[in-house]
Amino acid sequence: MENFVAIENHSQEELNQILESAAAFKNAPYSEILKNKSLITMFFNPSTRTKTSFDLAITQLGGHCVNIEPGKSSWGIEIEEGAVMDGEAEEHLKDAVKVLNRYGDALALRCFPQFKNWQEEKKDLILANMVKWSDKPVINMETISHPCQALAMMQLIKEKLGSPKKKKMVLTWAYHPKPLNTAVANSAGMISSIFGMDLVIANPLGYDLDKGYIEQMKLNCKQTGGSFTQSHDMEDAFTDADFVYAKSWGSLEQYGNFQPDIHHQNKHWIVDEQKMKLTNNAYFSHCLPLRRNMLVTDGVLDSAQSLIYDEAENRLHVQKAVLKALMK
Repeated sequence: MENFVAIENHSQEELNQILESAAAFKNAPYSEILKNKSLITMFFNPSTRTKTSFDLAITQLGGHCVNIEPGKSSWGIEIEEGAVMDGEAEEHLKDAVKVLNRYGDALALRCFPQFKNWQEEKKDLILANMVKWSDKPVINMETISHPCQALAMMQLIKEKLGSPKKKKMVLTWAYHPKPLNTAVANSAGMISSIFGMDLVIANPLGYDLDKGYIEQMKLNCKQTGGSFTQSHDMEDAFTDADFVYAKSWGSLEQYGNFQPDIHHQNKHWIVDEQKMKLTNNAYFSHCLPLRRNMLVTDGVLDSAQSLIYDEAENRLHVQKAVLKALMK
């Protein structure tokens, strides 16, 4: 494995190898397998779990992490190739990558889309250019997808449900007052389909995920023996679910032109105790952070079926497995 930038770049076999390694690290957290190795993380956007878990992951394996925040703790970065740099940015991404390659053994990037032009932003050019200019492994810490979060979710599913195959997985939209990135939903749906789950994506009208991701999920389900369903009815989607995963994301139809009057009509898209009663005693999870009693009620989050903290813990284990696969 040269890089880890998108779930869809990897087979079920490859992903299972990472998850088996993560399970081993969960049982034996500390080693020196990455002694004297260095990870350099670049955060264009805020982070709590991702930054902390990556830093601790390589530290607990004997290595070291350096965190860079362009425009804050380090120079502002120009990302457009061929740009005339007459603006605020002091350094080009190409130069930063090539210098950091001389210092560290792997690079990791977090850089959210700008919510201006989805057709351009879905090309994920910042990540793609980092991969192009780097001769060291690159890890995606969330751009337009979030592969590490998807691994943590799948580790959780395997721990609680055993084989994911044919288990009903409901990926549901939930209300948030602002439009959010589709990254977590893209990767959660992708890994569920790769592992042969009966995937149901529930969201309001006008909030479908990108067609490219949807078509790939459908194809994955067909190839792995799962099924794929889209629903605009939250209660119907929840019926007989084995695992419920909630996430808010912005409407691609409103991308670059947010329409609050339309968006705020969907406040009833909340995961609550009544909807969870429709499931097959399903487990619930979310990537965090989340706004309590807006996306999900306290009653669901604090119930025995809620696995939000277990999933957050798994970020540490799966990231150790990714680092081992890329750097050992």
